[in-house]
Amino acid sequence: MTRSITTGLADGPADDSALSYRDICAFLYREARLLDDRKFDEWLECYSPDAEYWMPAWTDDDALSTDPQSEISLIYYANRKGLEDRVYRLNTERSSASTPEARTSHFIANVEVLEVREGALDLRYNWHTLSHRYQKTQQFFGTTFLTLDTSGDAPTILKKTIILKDDYIHQVIDVYHV
Repeated sequence: MTRSITTGLADGPADDSALSYRDICAFLYREARLLDDRKFDEWLECYSPDAEYWMPAWTDDDALSTDPQSEISLIYYANRKGLEDRVYRLNTERSSASTPEARTSHFIANVEVLEVREGALDLRYNWHTLSHRYQKTQQFFGTTFLTLDTSGDAPTILKKTIILKDDYIHQVIDVYHV
């Protein structure tokens, strides 16, 4: 099934195979909700098997690292297998850094469609996450660049690059924080 994006503005008649702006936002909100609800196995279903998940680090020169293979990253998984391993450790309590579990609440805003290609969309959005653990609330915020595969029956994430704006971290940061 081929999908295109419609915004509901001057795009003409709606196409049954189109992925609307509302559908895009619903997908992003669902991914965030699954993290907040700690439904990590369902969260993994949002990702393509080839999905790259990357949070580059800021350099001393206030620039982002550009190559996860040769420079430091805050989080990097080359494909979904790395995310699956992380979820396994979270689900089996083999992650001492995540015990006790943090309670999180994600907020997503300013969702923009940057590019539409055959079978894919490039998106950008801002996010803010509150995380409560050890009787203390932390906050994280940033911008995400995401490539969404729209060629199948359900959209999946092909690439996610997370820019953490508040990079002075007082604790371990994990996938459920961003």
